[in-house]
Amino acid sequence: MLKRKPIPNSTQDLRSIQALEHLKPGRQRFRYMLLLICSDTLGLAIAWRFADFLNGFYSPIPTGLVWWVWFDIPSLFWFFLIVTLSFFVANHLYRIPFEAQNYTRAAKIITLVYCLFLLGSYFYNPMLDPPRSLFISAWFLSITFVLGQRLSLTLILRQFVRQKPPIKVFVIAPAEKLNHLANLVKKRPNYEIVGAALATTASTATTIANIQQSGAMEVLVKDLPDTDLASSLYWQLRSTGVAIRLLPSSKEMLYRRGLPEIFAGIPTLRVETPLLLCWDYRLKRWFDFVGSAFGLMILLPLFIGVAIAIKVDSPGEVFFRQKRVGLNGKTFRMWKFRTMVKNAPKLQQQLETQNQMSDGVLFKIKKDPRITKVGQFLRRTSIDELPQLINVLIGQMSLVGPRPLPIRDVERFDSWHHIRHQVVPGISGLWQISGRSDLEDFNAAARLDLYYIDNWSLNLDLDILIETVRIVLFGKGAY
Repeated sequence: MLKRKPIPNSTQDLRSIQALEHLKPGRQRFRYMLLLICSDTLGLAIAWRFADFLNGFYSPIPTGLVWWVWFDIPSLFWFFLIVTLSFFVANHLYRIPFEAQNYTRAAKIITLVYCLFLLGSYFYNPMLDPPRSLFISAWFLSITFVLGQRLSLTLILRQFVRQKPPIKVFVIAPAEKLNHLANLVKKRPNYEIVGAALATTASTATTIANIQQSGAMEVLVKDLPDTDLASSLYWQLRSTGVAIRLLPSSKEMLYRRGLPEIFAGIPTLRVETPLLLCWDYRLKRWFDFVGSAFGLMILLPLFIGVAIAIKVDSPGEVFFRQKRVGLNGKTFRMWKFRTMVKNAPKLQQQLETQNQMSDGVLFKIKKDPRITKVGQFLRRTSIDELPQLINVLIGQMSLVGPRPLPIRDVERFDSWHHIRHQVVPGISGLWQISGRSDLEDFNAAARLDLYYIDNWSLNLDLDILIETVRIVLFGKGAY
């Protein structure tokens, strides 16, 4: 149980009150970190052992670089392991929670360490010629095994994390938005509202004391007055180990990231374009092409079985190809397995009055009478979405991106919603892993799309794909 520190008085520097207890990982967190370290060690060991076996026939390691052998692995590996794990620790790759894992950074660090070892071996003894084939194969296999095991371990551990006690949340917002925000949090799993306060009282001693007494782990704040934000609220919460989450109130500045910097005597956020952004995107498109082609090949037997089931269950075509709005507002035909009766589009007009989306932009009904028996299973397992790999293969979609919507939905957009059309749409995205059909209005989904666009990276795509697999396996939020 975290001990709460007293509220700092006005004679102290706000930064002087620091609580060290919340920096110490709990026993469960320590076990998770140890599992991840063991996973990386095992992945590197398997990669080196396999690479050494492949190269041992024609290009073994020079004896001058083998000082000892432990577990049938040469000493060079153990130096490499220590250096790699040290770099991982320095770059926070064992941070908790596992939702924040950075897979692309791990690959870059492994590449850097291999380059340093090649350079170091030359300066150690220029007469020695370390086998390049060993280093290249070990480098490729190290990235493959380390990232593969990290992805698998994260997927498994996240499911256990979802089963832990709920996170206690204290809500601060203006009077007219307080109940709405609290209700949104209550509807989400693994969160518990333990208190609330008005935004105008955010930094008062009474509110801070209520937060401490409630046992809140996080404080969710919306529309906090600038004067309060600039005062002691952040530091008072920091001194007790309570995290603070600020909800942006401006759509134009929504989730914009930048580097704090003084410019002409004015505090600003400088937003830069990453140097390797174009290469990151090229890797994304290559990954889309290879992943979709491989997926279609291995899923072909499943496609045949689903096609037979659809034909036997109800009359109509196997596939449903609907016009969707994609990149730059261009329409394309999106492939899906048919999950509804043949005349479903015509019946939708009669069901519009039963739409459960509050703003009417999307059309969602939990017990849609148009869905067939086989269609219910396909939707619950998300198998109906798999034919969209065809769209990914031909470049109309990506594995990860904002969800392409029908023309009927796009016609109901607000002007700022169209920002999502500036990137290639995807099979899965932040919308799908953050509630999917549980979202009550399109604004919530659009904000997630904007966050994805502003913060896109290869690592974020991998993170979304992992969470997508977890959600699909347990069928959360699909109907």
